[in-house]
Amino acid sequence: MLRAPSYFVLAALLDGPLHGYVIIKRVSALSDNSVRIAAGTLYAILDRLAEAALIEVVKEEIVNGRARRCYALTPQGRDRVLAEARRLAAAATIVTDPALRQRTLARTAQSLA
Repeated sequence: MLRAPSYFVLAALLDGPLHGYVIIKRVSALSDNSVRIAAGTLYAILDRLAEAALIEVVKEEIVNGRARRCYALTPQGRDRVLAEARRLAAAATIVTDPALRQRTLARTAQSLA
């Protein structure tokens, strides 16, 4: 299970490589402003995701005297964020569909009996 900031960083990269500032803006937009990431936090998240081989640096350039890195999903990263999206969608369906929720609870009760 991914934490919300990591999930939205990976989701931000689904459509292609981005640099930090754009990732921050996309995370905010994709989460409907419920996840806001400061620059320092973003780079800690990017380091963890790179260590886990979910993202990689695909381009580095100097802009206005500062290094700018572009990050992209690895195939593992794409698989991970899509799997997490499916897991969240299934969980939401159980919560929002009363009939499905009752069937799920009934199966659980049967397995406990």
